Amino acid sequence: MSFWSGRRVTVTGGAGFLGSFVVENLRRRGCEEIFVPRSTDYDLVEIEAVRRLYAHARPDILFHLAARVGGIGANRSNPGRFFYENLMMGAQLMEEGRRAGVEKFVGIGTICAYPKFTPIPFKEEDLWNGYPEETNAPYGLAKKMLLVQSQAYRQQYGFNSIVLFPVNLYGPGDSFDQDRSHVIPALIRKCLEAVRGGRPSIEVWGDGTATREFLYAEDAAEGVCLAAERYSGSEPVNLGSGWEVGVKDLAQMIARLTGFAGGIVWDASKPNGQPRRRVDTSRAERLFGFRAKTTLEEGLRRTIDWYRLRMP
Repeated sequence: MSFWSGRRVTVTGGAGFLGSFVVENLRRRGCEEIFVPRSTDYDLVEIEAVRRLYAHARPDILFHLAARVGGIGANRSNPGRFFYENLMMGAQLMEEGRRAGVEKFVGIGTICAYPKFTPIPFKEEDLWNGYPEETNAPYGLAKKMLLVQSQAYRQQYGFNSIVLFPVNLYGPGDSFDQDRSHVIPALIRKCLEAVRGGRPSIEVWGDGTATREFLYAEDAAEGVCLAAERYSGSEPVNLGSGWEVGVKDLAQMIARLTGFAGGIVWDASKPNGQPRRRVDTSRAERLFGFRAKTTLEEGLRRTIDWYRLRMP
């Protein structure tokens, strides 16, 4: 708690999914001065808005969690927008943070930055050994530029910035919008709507053979805050749970937990995305003592319960 005492903190994206958990975690740690810029007031793609943010908030530590993000469908429909907006937000926030004398910059990358055929488990040193999976490569590459900038700024300016690479996040507060949601909220919504509507089956993109690793958002927030407190280095760090699950098994688990007993129809004409994902989490545990606590089934139960109370 003494680390955060008296420090001014800004969290871009602090009203969003991961950001809301990070803000809550910071408050539990004794951080009293937290500023959360809203996109209606600060369009972080625009340099003047970024400068206004620093002039107004005067942060000692800035967490950059804001992102233009979505599932496979959203990435396929908006590759240019996802690349440009994520690139500009990150580059401008770090540059203006350096100019403003920010004590520490905490950037969040994405698992999508890894090459399409990265050996399992993904190790941080494999980040540059190939091109990302095509459907979300523009987004992944834009976020990976945070790492390039972070390392370059530490080398030239001595700027203290770190970049973390979380796996797919899920949990209460996630986006369940049909056009933007990732696989877990999309499956939960489809199953619950099918139960309510008495439908005999649901349709899911891909053939179910891909695998994913998921990290409960509350656990991810703990990892982000631990890294801010304990880690000041140029090397990228994975944040993950260490558990890999097949998309087909995931769909069956969500069907069971939601009470959906119908069929699951796989649309193999749609992309699977990256074939496999599981990260090596040893660096995070070694450098700042992070290990995920929430099992996938428990996290899914909490997420389903949260959304069931809010279904439109």
